[in-house]
Order: sequence, then structure tokens, then C-alpha cells
Amino acid sequence: MTKREFLNAVVDANLSEEMSAFAKKEIASLDKRNATPSKAEKEKRAENEKLKVAIAAVLADGTVRVASEIASTVGMTTSKASALLRQMSEAGAVAVSEVKIKGKGKVKGYALVTTEADSE
Repeated sequence: MTKREFLNAVVDANLSEEMSAFAKKEIASLDKRNATPSKAEKEKRAENEKLKVAIAAVLADGTVRVASEIASTVGMTTSKASALLRQMSEAGAVAVSEVKIKGKGKVKGYALVTTEADSE
């Protein structure tokens, strides 16, 4: 059980006015703290954005590539590349398809999504 879940249970149980008020105050404190990312989180996000730009550059030629190939080209682990590619896919920047690789079977292939503005 998380702290938030515990505090919400206290509020829902309505044990006493004092306990409910305290729990609501603590929940507000959690919300405030979580609203602004830490310096380390900001730095990690900035680093990931740079890596996403590098991934997009690798995919710019229109070739469908697998995460391991992208990872070795950019200089990161395959798991890091896969995570960033998933984020890019969710954002609509990368299209995912199945690619057959001899000896491996079907794996995910990634291609950059181009818009009409990109092709002009």
C-alpha cells in the first residue's frame, strides 16, 4: 500500500475530523511535491530528448530498423533504445511493424513517421 492509498483510506473511513483533515493535508503535500519534477528527473528527460533526436536521425532515411541496430548506431543499450522507441511510438513519431529476422523470428521494426510538412 502506498502512502497515498493509505491517506485516501483514512479520508474515506472518516475516522475523525482531525484524522481526515490531516490526511487531506498530506495528500495535498504529495500532490505539490509530485507536480514539479526534481533536478535529476529534469536532467534525465533532457538527456532522453537528445537521444530521441539521435534515434530520429538514424531513422531519417526511411529504413525500418530494429532496436538493437538503432542502439548500436546511437551508442546505448538495446533496452534503453526500446524504451525510448516505445515513447516515440506512443507520441506518434515512430511507426512500429513486425520484421522477420533469420534466426530470431519476428521482432519489432521501427520507422520514422513523416508528415506532409516534412516532405515539402
